[in-house]
Amino acid sequence: MAIDTPHTTIANDPVWRTLRWVVWGGAALLLLAPLIAMRFTREVDWSPLDFLVMGVLLALVGGAYELAVRVARSHVYVIAFGVAVGTAFLTVWANLAVGIVGEPAEPINRIYFGVVAVAVLGATLARLRPAGMARAMLAAALAQAAGSVVGLVADGTTVFVLTAVFAVLWLVSAALFRRAAGPPETNGAPR
Repeated sequence: MAIDTPHTTIANDPVWRTLRWVVWGGAALLLLAPLIAMRFTREVDWSPLDFLVMGVLLALVGGAYELAVRVARSHVYVIAFGVAVGTAFLTVWANLAVGIVGEPAEPINRIYFGVVAVAVLGATLARLRPAGMARAMLAAALAQAAGSVVGLVADGTTVFVLTAVFAVLWLVSAALFRRAAGPPETNGAPR
């Protein structure tokens, strides 16, 4: 079992090593599900491009998991990372599949891709450090909240509620990253 010191990641923790199989196996099953469904119903009709896009999205999720366990110093950090990646995945997937507002090609849907871009850019600027990640996820939550208001005006209550749920998920991730960062420091001394 990994020793939890400030300089040790949790990559070798048996829980996270075992979960690796769940993450990658789940991704493979998600990609196989429409292929199997297409053999039994005409309701599912994926093109090779659909499989490619979903494969790339799932590979990004798996890669994000691998990155999280390699940089994480605590279990809370990995959970926070997972909530953020899951929220980003659901946002992109819903937007590509059916469109959050109207059809996927509706220009207003670009706002929601922008929310994910805010999270990714923020994480990059934070260099994946927990305190910076908390601020990045808070920025994503604020961007999502703005998108919720736009969704309310453009398409009504259903879109508002859906996008507000995404905003809450970004906030949950921010709170978990804040917890993973530990107690705030003032003038170099812990409070």
